[in-house]
Formats: sequence, structure tokens, C-alpha cells
Amino acid sequence: MRHVLSGHGASRGNALGRARLRLPHVLDVAEDRIDAAAVDAELARLHAAVDVVRAEMLALRDRLHGALAHEVGEFIDMHSLLLDDPELLHGIEDLIRKGLYGANYALRLQRDRLAAVFAGMDDAYFRNRIDDIDHVIGRLHAALHKRDADVHGVAGEVLVTDNVAPSELAQLQSQGVVAIVTTGGSALSHSAILARSLHLPLVVGAAQALQLVNDGDVLAVDGSGGAVVIEPNAADLRGYRARVRDEKRERKQLHRLRREPSRTLDGVDIRIFANAESREDVAEAHALGAAGIGLYRTEFLFMGETLPDEELQFRAYRDVALGMTGRTVTIRTLDIGADKADRTGLALSDEPNPALGLRGVRLSLARAGIFETQMRAIVRASGYGPIRVLVPMVASRDEITAVAALLKRVRRDLASEGHEIAEHIPLGAMIEVPAAAIALPGFIDAVDFLSVGTNDLIQYLLAADRNNEALGELYTPLHPAVLRMLENVIRIARRRAKPLAVCGEMAGDARFAPLLLALGLEEFSLHPGTLLELRHAIRACDLGTLRARAPALLRARDRAGIEKWLHANTP
Repeated sequence: MRHVLSGHGASRGNALGRARLRLPHVLDVAEDRIDAAAVDAELARLHAAVDVVRAEMLALRDRLHGALAHEVGEFIDMHSLLLDDPELLHGIEDLIRKGLYGANYALRLQRDRLAAVFAGMDDAYFRNRIDDIDHVIGRLHAALHKRDADVHGVAGEVLVTDNVAPSELAQLQSQGVVAIVTTGGSALSHSAILARSLHLPLVVGAAQALQLVNDGDVLAVDGSGGAVVIEPNAADLRGYRARVRDEKRERKQLHRLRREPSRTLDGVDIRIFANAESREDVAEAHALGAAGIGLYRTEFLFMGETLPDEELQFRAYRDVALGMTGRTVTIRTLDIGADKADRTGLALSDEPNPALGLRGVRLSLARAGIFETQMRAIVRASGYGPIRVLVPMVASRDEITAVAALLKRVRRDLASEGHEIAEHIPLGAMIEVPAAAIALPGFIDAVDFLSVGTNDLIQYLLAADRNNEALGELYTPLHPAVLRMLENVIRIARRRAKPLAVCGEMAGDARFAPLLLALGLEEFSLHPGTLLELRHAIRACDLGTLRARAPALLRARDRAGIEKWLHANTP
């Protein structure tokens, strides 16, 4: 029977396919008892399921590369560690062996036990780890039933579930899933960001999806508007086909912009850089006419079993410089938290709250030898093309001056060793800690350029975890405090003639282009996959008009007022 579900569009695009339901990770399993004689067989079922899930995660890890390897790999690694955790598996085995429970019900009981333990912890970070437990339990439950957690099957399937992990997205798409509908989730979560990078339509917050959708139902998914039509009628299908035609027409129009300037209607050129992490990203950025690489992530080099040496890093940075053929490459120094660094020996100690702990420049300065190795590799690569150094998680002038002193010493050492290096290597700071935004006048003279990381800046400014779906409405770039802080940072940078780009997710959303232009932004840095959409949006804007209307934007007292301004000023 036809029904329309309303959710939130998290990744644009339209899809038509048959529904494939996946049970929520918090299992609803009836109590199941077994005979003592069946214990060994039930344990064998459990161990076989563990082997299946472990093989799935290893296979996915091997297929990932570049940005996905970094973003998704950490989740896979966490789930792999949980799968091997004796507390999880021994508990399930004991429930089967001593309680004579079936493996399905033992999974649920052990999940609920662990959830109670995590929920009682004082630290919010560890309380949230139950999500990882749920994903692992969900995979095990699917393997026990010979039902794939990752939805193998005929192309044209729409996954309907409670939530989807970032570690699943690439695998789902490769197996024929054309769209995803979730009852929970946030349009600003890691999963949503990755879905947009993969151009995989995603609707989140469709609360009644699991109650109203049946396995095999035909679904028409609108990832822009957030609507999901169950068993669409003729009129729905006409609307779907019209949207698909519009999408194709839009893609063709965008393709024509590959060699066009990013110029406003009143003739102002806006510079668009690309965020990158892999050779594929660099090649795409070059082909789309990016002004350069505005943020090259280096974390993937540090995610292996051993730390990368100078030569390995040098080759990676050199190849980016060569790939951009004379365009500026901005290399961000290591930005990794202690919660992810312990497997390579980077972490100094366990931390109660890694999000507010030893990460970014703090970790680099604490591990001076590792930081010097990275800096030497970057400086050596500067001989092959214009390179800038970008320092993440800056909170004070002392951090920037310490990095500047190291850069100066490394340049002197390499020059004396006979290396050909650039005469000047610009040094920049990321503004993602509110303290840095507030204290900017006191250290802006110590940097050559600035880059605003809106993902963390918004998170810290609003005290709202962007991956916590309960805070989805609170975590938003359309908050008066966010806009006023951005405007202040941009104004200070322009007054001091320091180039400034916004490199967070906000820059990659073309809907926000009029707003950022009105605030004075002239440089964007974003994933190459959305570069042409942003160029199209910029070319439709009149910069002078937007700047004249900026005071009204900054007077807005709430999100509704900002949305009203944005609606009125979007071409």
C-alpha cells in the first residue's frame, strides 16, 4: 500500500529500488533455550559467525584507500578489536554453555549487560561506545542467520535500517545498494558526510520506516527532499523520473563548468581549493580546475602498524606537489587523537576524553621526533612545487611559534645537507578551537594564512557532538554564534591581509555559499566531489548585494531568522 515517509535529506540524489530491511542493532530476540547436548553445536555456530564477520571486515579494510581508508578504517579497526574482546565473546560463550541459551538470545543478553556497564560510566566518550558494540552484535546476529548484515543481493536495493555505520557505506554501494533510509542518524554525521562523498542517496530520521516498510516493497527515495514513497503510484513514478531527468541535466551543466572560472555575477573571482588525501582526490581536483589543494590530510600515513619514516612521507608529499603541476598544495600536519594513535605508539597515555585531549598540534609537539620527521619530509617536498604547512588544533600563540621555530630549523638543516627546497614555505593555523578564534589578533602576525575547520569549531562552540543524533538540531552551522565568530575571524584576516579559507563541511555545501560570501569569505576548500556544485552556486551570486545584506544576517537572533535570510538570498 502506498505511503509517504518524511525524513531529512542527508545526501542528495534519487533512487528507485526494492526495500531490504535490516533489524535494529539492539536486538529484539525472544528467549531461546537449548539442550545440554546441543551446546557444542551452538558454540560452533557462534564461532563460525565470528569468523564470517572477521573476514568481512578484513576484506573491506583491504579494499579501502585514500580518504575512505582514513574515515572508515578507524571504525573497522574499532569493531575488529571488539570482536576479539574476551569480555564480549567469553560472556556469550558462558551464556550458551552455562545458561543453555541459544546463540541469538545469548547475543542479546550480553549486549544488554555491556550496555548497562557503558551507560554507568561517567565519561561520555565511553558511554557512546555502545554504538560500536551494537554494530558488532548486529553483524554477528546476521551471520548466525545466514543473512548478510551488509546486504548482498540484486542491484537496485534500498537498505532500510535504524542506523548505518561509516564502515559500511563503501561496501554497501559496491554490492548494489542504491540508497539508504534510516530511522535515526543525523545529516551532519560521519556517515552522512561519507554518503555525500560517494553520491549515495541517504534519508535519515524516517521514524516509521521499520514499521511501515516490508522486505521487497518498492521504494522511491528522494535524498534531497527527505521523502520516501512506499509502493509509488503512477504519479509518484512520473515525479521520480522527472527528478532523475533534472539530475542528469544538472550534471551535464555542471560538467561544462570544469574549465569555467569561479566568478560571481559582479565579476569577483572566488578561489576554490580541494580537500584531498589520495592520488585519486588530487587527480580529480586537478581535472576540475581547483585552485590548489587547500587541505591534504596526512593521517592515513600514520594508520599502519608502524610509523612512516621520512622517505615514505616525502614521496607522498612530493607526488601531491607534482600532481598539482604548480598549484598550491597545503599539507596539514598530523591531526590524530590519542584514541586512534595508540596502535602505532603515538599516544602517551590513556585519555578520559580524547576529543578534548592530546590531538593535533598538541600531540605533534609532545612527540617532537615524530613531528620533526614529518616536517623534514614536507620541506623536502617543497622543492617540487609550492607547498604550505597547515597546523591543526591551534589554541595559542605559543603553539604556532614553536612550530615556526621547528620549521626554521628544519629548513636550515636540509639546506645545509644539500637539499633543494623552496625559499619560503608559508605557515598557517587552523581555526577550529574557539580560543583560537577569540585570541586571533594576538597571533595572526605569526602566520601566513588561516583555514577555518567548521566541523570542530561548531562542535566545540556549541558543545554538541555532531555524531550524536539526539543533538542533531543543536549541531548546526546556522547558529548566530557560529556566524558571528566566522565573520569576526574573516574580518580580522582581511584587515591583516592574511588569506583565509573555510575547509570544513560547511564549505562543501553549496546551499551555504551565499551566506559565506556575505560574511566576506573569498576562499573555499572542499571535497572534489562537490566542487562543481559550489562553482555553479558562486556564479549565480552577486557579491556586492550579498555583502550589503550581511548586517541583516548578523542581526538574526535564531536559526529561523538565518534560514529566512538564506532563503531570500539564494538565487
